[in-house]
Amino acid sequence: MTELEQARQKINEIDVKMADLFEERMKCAEMVANYKRERGLPILDSSREQEIIGRNSMYVDAINIRPYYTTFMQSVMDISKKYQHQLIEGSRIAYSGIEGSFAHIASSRLFPDGELVSFRSFKEAYEAVENGDCDLAVLPIENSHAGEVGQVTDLMFEGNLYINSVYPLRVSQNLMAVPGATLDSIKTVISHPQALGQCAEFIEKHGYVTVEASNTARAAKEVADKKDITWGAIASKETAALYGLDVLDHDINEDSQNTTRFAVFSRVRDNMAILKDNHTFVLMFTVKNEAGTLAKAITAMGNYGYSMRVIRSRPLKNQAWQYYFYVEVEGKLGSDEGKAMLNALEAQCETLKVIGTYSNTIEVQE
Repeated sequence: MTELEQARQKINEIDVKMADLFEERMKCAEMVANYKRERGLPILDSSREQEIIGRNSMYVDAINIRPYYTTFMQSVMDISKKYQHQLIEGSRIAYSGIEGSFAHIASSRLFPDGELVSFRSFKEAYEAVENGDCDLAVLPIENSHAGEVGQVTDLMFEGNLYINSVYPLRVSQNLMAVPGATLDSIKTVISHPQALGQCAEFIEKHGYVTVEASNTARAAKEVADKKDITWGAIASKETAALYGLDVLDHDINEDSQNTTRFAVFSRVRDNMAILKDNHTFVLMFTVKNEAGTLAKAITAMGNYGYSMRVIRSRPLKNQAWQYYFYVEVEGKLGSDEGKAMLNALEAQCETLKVIGTYSNTIEVQE
C-alpha cells in the first residue's frame, strides 16, 4: 500500500468517527433548540459561540492549522443554528395587534421561523400561552416616551408566565398616505393615541386634525381602504409597504430615541440564566401593612449588593389603596447572595414572585 493509499484509508477511518460525533453533536443541538423554544430564547448567542470557538481552538497544538480549525468550528456552529431554526419553525407566537404593528415587527425579528398569531388584546395573547394554544407571547412592557404598559404589568402579577428575554425596539413613526397624496393634501391623520402624542409637534406644525385608532397598523389599513388623499396615517415604514402606502415623511416623532421594550413570555423559566452574571431578574411583590416595610424591602436588596434598574407600583384590583410593586434588579439571582436576599425580602413581603431572568443584551434577525 502506497503512502497516499495509507493516508486515504486513515482519512476514511477518521471520517466514520467524525460522522458519529457529528450525529451526536446534532442531537445535543436538538436538545438546545427544544430548551430555547420552550423559553422563548434567541437561537444566536454570539458570546457563547465565540467562547466555544476560542476555547476549542486551543486544543489544536499545530499553530499552522489552528486557523483552519477555527473556520471548521464556525461552519459547525452555522450548521447547528440552521438545524435549530428548522426545529423551532412552527412555534406559535402570540402578539396583540395586526400585521405591520410594532408588536408584529418585534415578534417577526425575534422569531423569524415562528408562526405569528394575532390577538385583539394583551390579555388574549397572554392567556393563549397560559392555556397552551401558543408557545410564546411577545408583549410590550415599557415605552421610553409613554412609560410602563400597565395592562401587561397586571397580567404579569396575576398570571403564571415567565420572562426569559427582553428586546428593545426603536420606534420610528412615519406619515403615510395613498399614492398621489402630499403633505399639503393631508387634512386628517389617524393613529394610536401614543403615536399621535409622540408626533404632536409635527401634527401641530402642519395643522392636521387627529383621529385615534386602536393600533398604528389598523390606522394604516384604514387609510389604505379609504383611498382618500386627505387622510394620512402615522405608523412604521413596514406598515406602509404592507398596505401599499407612500411614506410622505420619515421619523416624525419628537423623541428620536423612542424605544419600546418587548418581553417574551413562556410557561417555563430559564433556570440556567439565574446562574449567569450578566442578567437582570424581575420581581413582583406586595409588602405587609406595617410602617416602613417597603423601605425594608428595598434595603434588603441593597444590603446584598443588588442594584435596582426599575421600581414601579400598581394598584391592586379589588383592594382600594393597596399596591403591588414591580422591580427589575441587576445581578446573579442563583448566587448565595441572591438566595439570602430573597429570604430577607420574603420576611418583609406578603407575596413575592420571581417573574423571570433575562440577558441585558439580545441579538435578533433584522
